[in-house]
Amino acid sequence: MAFKIRKEDLPLRTFGAMILSLRIRLTLMYSALVALTVMAFAVVAYYTVSNELSTNLDASLSRVAQSLHSVIKKEQQSVKRPLTPVKKEKRGKGQGADYFEFLRKSSLRDFVGPIPPIDTVETNETDPVWSAVYEHMLLNSSNYLIQVSDQSGRTVWRTENLTVDSLPTFKQFSARGATVIDDRIYSYYMMRGTRYRMVMYRGDVAEVTAAYPADEVDATLRKLFGYLLYALPSTLFISLFAGYILAQRSLRPVDVITRSARQITARNLAQRLPMPPTNDEIARLTETLNEMIARLETSFAQIRQFTSDASHELKTPLAILMGELEIAMRKPLSTEEYRATLTSCLEEVERLTSVVQGLLDLSRADTGQFHIDLRPVNLSSMLNDITDDVLILADQQHVEVDSAIASGVVVDGDKVRLHQALLNVLENAVKYTPEKGHVSVTLTTTDTDAVVTVRDTGIGIPADELPFIYDRFYRVDKARSRGTQGAGLGLSIVKWIVDTHHGTIGVTSEEGRGTTFVIRLPLHADVP
Repeated sequence: MAFKIRKEDLPLRTFGAMILSLRIRLTLMYSALVALTVMAFAVVAYYTVSNELSTNLDASLSRVAQSLHSVIKKEQQSVKRPLTPVKKEKRGKGQGADYFEFLRKSSLRDFVGPIPPIDTVETNETDPVWSAVYEHMLLNSSNYLIQVSDQSGRTVWRTENLTVDSLPTFKQFSARGATVIDDRIYSYYMMRGTRYRMVMYRGDVAEVTAAYPADEVDATLRKLFGYLLYALPSTLFISLFAGYILAQRSLRPVDVITRSARQITARNLAQRLPMPPTNDEIARLTETLNEMIARLETSFAQIRQFTSDASHELKTPLAILMGELEIAMRKPLSTEEYRATLTSCLEEVERLTSVVQGLLDLSRADTGQFHIDLRPVNLSSMLNDITDDVLILADQQHVEVDSAIASGVVVDGDKVRLHQALLNVLENAVKYTPEKGHVSVTLTTTDTDAVVTVRDTGIGIPADELPFIYDRFYRVDKARSRGTQGAGLGLSIVKWIVDTHHGTIGVTSEEGRGTTFVIRLPLHADVP
């Protein structure tokens, strides 16, 4: 039964990943990152500029108010007028304005002179730059609104651009709970439909209020906001275009790898993916994939060789079995002939069983299903027993066997598997040694290992075939020509057993002069 995946059955993220290609997703992520960065920059820039403009405006208004207060104080001190109003019963009509008479009857220009900045008022030091700036503000105050009140809150002077209007006094705002900072109140004030930023300064002579239209600051901020508003979509469009081009160029090697990989099948595993000219992640990925393809090529070659050799090894005993049984079925045989036929069939069955068991053991070892039970094993005793067993085979082939086995050598191992491995090596040494040849077995120890050396004077192994002797079903041609029986699995199993016991196996051979196998196994930890 075929199942059809519906769109509504998929999670949203999975469905989106199926629709959008990696190139599009990279472009969108890149553009989103750029957009978020630009938005964050725009927000920071806007609030930084807004705060800076507000701070500078407040500082300017504060300096104007304090500078004018300094002028008033200096002028009153120069004419030696009292700093407090005359008592009501001793002054005549209009005498209440005597303290600020100079502001109304004379031009402010006559009294201003060099105006010190706020941080030099008390020391009477003059900064020419700040003097010029604030003198211009006071004498050309077309936008600035300035109002002077006495200490009782009565307005005594204001700039002409205030006309009949008046700015609020310090007392009025402080009564409303306004925050006073260093004898100053900072606030916004609406007048004639215009919003003003206002600073009220209360000194020891008078109260000075300076205001400036906040619309100019707002207009500057609106203009900045407009620029940022236009910059954001423009930047987003550019980032989308640039991100797509960048993603396309970055993923171009992936497309090449994809096309090349699709062309590689089991029939052309010798082909490799083209390596990019750069040493980046794509190059490392390509190199890794090529290594994987090389391993696959080796595995496929081994599988083909294994299949061929297994078929050959199984075909021969099966053919013999079939022939023997057909002969037995064609005509009546005597008891001895039936016994000989069954004996031959039993030998072939044993050969088949040996091949199948070897393949089963190696298969279990490959999949990690085979368990090795490591226990202390007396290697000296085991090797003596194996040598005695091999002597029977050696006598049949007229091969001399001698041994020099150290006593008391104990290793950690699986007794059954170690016996299988050592017996296989010794049997091979006797099997491939001609008559009147010689096989020697020695067991020695080092500080950490037990060393088993099996040396023969047999036919030897060609140097170019030594790297393959542990491959499954591999047999040297000369060995096959001798008619010796074997499936070619023995040394594969020996290598696996030795490796499982954390040991090593090595071989040296000279064609026509003999072969030497050296097996090293770690000693049992409790044995010095």
